[in-house]
Amino acid sequence: MNDNSYLSGVIRDQLEAHSPVVLASIVSMEGSSPRETGTKMIVAANGRSYGTIGGGVLEAAVIVRSKRVLQDVTSKLVAFDMDDSGGATEGMICGGKVEVLLDLIAPTEGNLELFEEMHDSIARGENLYFVTAFEGSGQTIDIIGHCLLFGDSTVSGDPILGGPGTRGMKEELHNISSTTVLRRGNRQFVIDPVRKLRTLYCFGAGHVAVPTARTAAMVGFNVVVIDDRAEFANQERFPDAHTRVIGDFEQAVEGLQIDGDSFVVIVTRGHRFDRVVLQQVINSSAAYIGMIGSRTKRDAIYRQLIVEGVATARDLERVHCPIGLSIGAETPEEIAISIVAELVQERGKLRP
Repeated sequence: MNDNSYLSGVIRDQLEAHSPVVLASIVSMEGSSPRETGTKMIVAANGRSYGTIGGGVLEAAVIVRSKRVLQDVTSKLVAFDMDDSGGATEGMICGGKVEVLLDLIAPTEGNLELFEEMHDSIARGENLYFVTAFEGSGQTIDIIGHCLLFGDSTVSGDPILGGPGTRGMKEELHNISSTTVLRRGNRQFVIDPVRKLRTLYCFGAGHVAVPTARTAAMVGFNVVVIDDRAEFANQERFPDAHTRVIGDFEQAVEGLQIDGDSFVVIVTRGHRFDRVVLQQVINSSAAYIGMIGSRTKRDAIYRQLIVEGVATARDLERVHCPIGLSIGAETPEEIAISIVAELVQERGKLRP
């Protein structure tokens, strides 16, 4: 599940139902914290929460404060001390300090249009910035507005980037890679970069692919499953993925955009097909390439690709084979967990 896509969809749905929500966002932290800056959750008017900022006492406290925001109809910027030494009021023990923006979003037509556009843009794979402007601090802040800034510098939403003191901000925002708070005079801007989903191309639709696709989708990958058998690569077996049936693995990558945001997992039904797919992706710019199999199988395939002049030994160093983290996995489900854990690990390295 991708947090930004999911949460923007939740906000859209709540606003469509004429229900206000509180968007709780971690905007700064010091020391240890369950989640990173930019992590968000939603508290709806009925008290239900969506998403998580780490669970535990912090999340419980944020939900309580958010309910007060809904009652008082006033946004707040709240600091939580997560070190209970010295009698911290919230009784938290992670040892960090976290500042959370509790942004009350009213069910106005403008807000609905903004979050509809945000959700649709994420679905299209666009990169953008979600910008919130506010004045004041602590218990008395005023949300000035929200907007979306796109890669071509176009802006949707409230005109918060065109006022006094914001000259040059659009250009400055394009250099921001993680949630940042900028101050301009009496006004503060929370800048949230929203990056397109990383795509996992899973070549093979067999017994390992099923739990791998499901688990990868759960942790926020856009999953595409490719196989030459329609009875395997279908929505019934892969409800959380896009499926693509090909005529032959020799043309497995035709029509695919394998780029720096792409992850490739090769789990076909045979060594020959694994080699054929690896041959097609080894010189791509994919962020990750993993192939299932033993070291003996790997070495045989590598030798053949080198002899055929398809790849060099250096090219093949980037391939994760045997695939997945070493956790003693044996069942398809355990192997899937080891694979997706490695995907998450490698995805984390791509973050600025």
